[in-house]
Amino acid sequence: MSEPMRSYLDFEKPVAELDSKIDELRTLAASGSDIHEEVSRIEEKAAQALNELYAALTPWQKTQVARHPQRPHCVDYIQGLITEFTPLAGDRKFGEDEALIGGFGRFRGESICVLGQEKGSSTETRLKHNFGMARPEGYRKAVRLMEMADRFGIPVLSLVDTAGAYPGIGAEERGQAEAIARSTDACLQLGVPNVAVVIGEGGSGGAIAIATANKVLMLEHAIYSVISPEAASSILWRDGTKAQEAANSMKITAQDLLRFGVIDQILAEPKGGAHRDPEAMIATTGDAIAAAFAELNGLDSSTVRNKRRQKFLEIGRKLG
Repeated sequence: MSEPMRSYLDFEKPVAELDSKIDELRTLAASGSDIHEEVSRIEEKAAQALNELYAALTPWQKTQVARHPQRPHCVDYIQGLITEFTPLAGDRKFGEDEALIGGFGRFRGESICVLGQEKGSSTETRLKHNFGMARPEGYRKAVRLMEMADRFGIPVLSLVDTAGAYPGIGAEERGQAEAIARSTDACLQLGVPNVAVVIGEGGSGGAIAIATANKVLMLEHAIYSVISPEAASSILWRDGTKAQEAANSMKITAQDLLRFGVIDQILAEPKGGAHRDPEAMIATTGDAIAAAFAELNGLDSSTVRNKRRQKFLEIGRKLG
């Protein structure tokens, strides 16, 4: 199967132009032209340009990277890291919400409960998963699975990637805010270790509902915020076009959040972002998840809860 056409972000235009030139030269080389040295030279130039771009990304550029359509999503991490995965559906109250995937499987041979928002990677799957924006039944499903995991002593892994909880009328009528609050509370009450990884967007209560964990990891170019830059722009300036200015002021990057103690660890992404080498990113994430759970192994339920509680009480009290 051929690789999908690479999608470039606006600020990656210099790299896109070099990559296009490389493709042209490779086509000539395939026809018999001896231009391998020229191809190598431009490849080095493109790699250098990419490194320089990603070494100095602004918060708005990181927001664009976090939303990149080819970035690995929840289902990719599950496929790459979890064996014998069995998804469970429904909240036993209203119905199934495919924006939030949940189930049980094995992570490196050990039982694990997995929760995660799935955005979808095509028009069909994006509609199916509602672009990763869960409704109340999604969060009530998460509560159901967390309670089940707690009952059987199974640790919980959350993969966070959502612009926020779905704000539709039906969702509000079915108790969206209450469902998010109960899911957050369920995270806090777990007597088993839980680890959350912000793999793309960590949007508002929709994210924290499953990310209130003993260890919160975050990819290098992911974002995590109380509100989207676009929404903040509309509220603060009554002008939705100032999203870039809002992003630069909101402290939404992994680097800022580590300094504030909101997250515990930053996971380095491949040069050019996770979407350029998904397999490497998934492998790195798997190692970090294993290390995070290893630190929590052997703790009793009371200690696990107290450590999680203390972690969140200390947020904002001191700067790193």
